[in-house]
Amino acid sequence: MTRQRKKKGRPVSGWLIFDKPKGMGSTEAVSKIKWLFKAEKAGHAGTLDPLASGMLPIALGEATKTVPYVMDGTKIYRFTVTWGAERSTDDLEGEVTVTSDSRPDEASIKALLPKYIGVIQQTPPKFSAIKIAGERAYDLARSGEDVEIPSREVEIDRLELIEQADAATAIFEVECGKGTYVRSLARDMGRDLGCYGHISDLRRIEVAPFNESDFVTLAELEAAHPPVPTEEEGEDRSYERLAERFSVMDAFLIDTGAALESLPQVAVSDDQAHRIRMGNPVILRGRDAPVEADEACVTAKGKLLAIGFIEKGQFQPKRVFTA
Repeated sequence: MTRQRKKKGRPVSGWLIFDKPKGMGSTEAVSKIKWLFKAEKAGHAGTLDPLASGMLPIALGEATKTVPYVMDGTKIYRFTVTWGAERSTDDLEGEVTVTSDSRPDEASIKALLPKYIGVIQQTPPKFSAIKIAGERAYDLARSGEDVEIPSREVEIDRLELIEQADAATAIFEVECGKGTYVRSLARDMGRDLGCYGHISDLRRIEVAPFNESDFVTLAELEAAHPPVPTEEEGEDRSYERLAERFSVMDAFLIDTGAALESLPQVAVSDDQAHRIRMGNPVILRGRDAPVEADEACVTAKGKLLAIGFIEKGQFQPKRVFTA
């Protein structure tokens, strides 16, 4: 008889909207949050470079099933471009590859911005996670290979010049879709302006449906982390005791269903919920229940129950949530 491995951690679920500090990688951030929450499972919705700060939505437990919906969400970045030099990584980390004494004025910058709004073609940075013939572009770049990365379509809804502190720097805000590289945007603007440029500061301030009001800092989490029990107290590993010890931290979590605000949502009865938990379809009742939907979610007693599709008034579950 095969013994099942005991899961490490507690079955906590929800979204933690982490204000990632500079210098911390996204994978490192997820590991830190997983450890702080003593969680069984964790993942993030969209990599943020170590040199960047700001919003890194981290899913715990059942919320990991909703990661694709957050990854597809619109993102807002505030970034600083330093003019006069292009770098190999398109940010401060890389070596200078070309320079210019030219500096753009405010009018020239503002006149250029409409070119980058809408659906545009963009070439990702050579130091990026794009796969070329099965290899990551940054691995090829680090090994000295000069690889041509094909351009691709990205969508930019808004691009604004926020401030021009001096002749050498300009601060922008961009609202964009999945797959947009802000480093490429800085590089391309610098080339078009004839002065070259690179990112010198980057902060992500929004990933829909989450915004700045949802931010939680590392300092807040560490302050709320429960102390290690003394030998006299022992360590009660029961779920009830752990939930009590971690109640202050768990208050930072946003409900798993918040990630699915863009989907049609239907409340179901207890009997319907039982059928859905067994993987069975249910007929949706009520005047406002949708008849057709490629994707929808159902709730039971206000909690997310399942994601699926609706066909001829019948909901068919594809993913069922246990918490």
